[in-house]
Amino acid sequence: MRSEESRKPTAHATADTTADATGEAGDGVARLPDYAERVLDVAELIPPGRVMTYGDVAEWLGEGGPRQVGRAMALYGGAVPWWRVVRSDGVLLPGHELGALDHYREEGTPLREAARSAEGHVPRLDMKRARWDGADTGEDEGAHI
Repeated sequence: MRSEESRKPTAHATADTTADATGEAGDGVARLPDYAERVLDVAELIPPGRVMTYGDVAEWLGEGGPRQVGRAMALYGGAVPWWRVVRSDGVLLPGHELGALDHYREEGTPLREAARSAEGHVPRLDMKRARWDGADTGEDEGAHI
């Protein structure tokens, strides 16, 4: 999966319970909280051109909810394909619309063109076509959603 370097949390990160008082795990490297690590692992499984909602990821994991997944992605998701974990209404992540849109177009992710009345005319994801159910991961687990 991610290299050891990419597993390091961002500057906003807090260390998990295995860390010492300095936020390091004894080897000088801060560690991700277990839940965040699992969220990032799921984000890496999502194939190019497909998406899962925050709620889908929580359901896949069998714990937490959309807000917890969103928080983990906000704090630690920069090293994974963050644009593949999305809002259930298909609206692009505020403040990251253009970056996400570049990724979606490059990967061929299904989009719905924005109405002319929509602010900024930014398209939405076509959730019926883009949503991934977790099947065909190449692992033995199969579909979870």
